[in-house]
Amino acid sequence: MKVVVMRSLNSKVLVNDKVVGEINSGLVLLVGFTYGDSKKEIDYMVNKIINLRIFEDENNIMNKSLLDQTNKEILSISQFTLYGDAKKGSRPSYTLALNSKEAIKLYNLFNETLKKYVHVETGIFGADMKCNITNDGPVTIILERESNNA
Repeated sequence: MKVVVMRSLNSKVLVNDKVVGEINSGLVLLVGFTYGDSKKEIDYMVNKIINLRIFEDENNIMNKSLLDQTNKEILSISQFTLYGDAKKGSRPSYTLALNSKEAIKLYNLFNETLKKYVHVETGIFGADMKCNITNDGPVTIILERESNNA
């Protein structure tokens, strides 16, 4: 499982020119799954994301987590291309990306788990989405959790 975490302001996802998910302040997550991923990897990632200390404290030091903040939200966007492999040639291979039938189950479980802690907006799984992301900082962290089953 891979997640790109971006500290964000005023970000939204559009499908067919309609806003389907939007946040004012918090985190934008680009989320990808691979074979062997399970609830175990999701639980690990959710814990890591909500406790990641990338928000500034009163001394302007990144020392606060999402849980330490008020009015912070998450915009979660499925992105199988995180598992694109472009080592050979010019066309990335996506063979490491989990098939959509299984990935949507994990993506929904991931979002439901996050919702236990914070308000979550999403894009639409599998849709052609236009993402308007205002990266605050910019602060971008890439998290990866390999399953033991892979």
